[in-house]
Amino acid sequence: MAQLNVDEFVERFRDRASAVKERGIPPLEGESRRQWIASAENDYMDYSLIGRAEWSVDDDALVLRISLSDDSP
Repeated sequence: MAQLNVDEFVERFRDRASAVKERGIPPLEGESRRQWIASAENDYMDYSLIGRAEWSVDDDALVLRISLSDDSP
């Protein structure tokens, strides 16, 4: 089993958040376009939350602490 490098794991989520924010919208119309945009917004939120998490290991569990304030890194 591969070793988990949590700093690299969190960084990959930061990179994914940036990629979602920078990608263009494909040529979709109507409901398909709205669904694609909603999915991209959810992807960005999910990735950016994990990407700014602080982490620790408590009782053999990886704990991600995510600040919900706007001024967090």
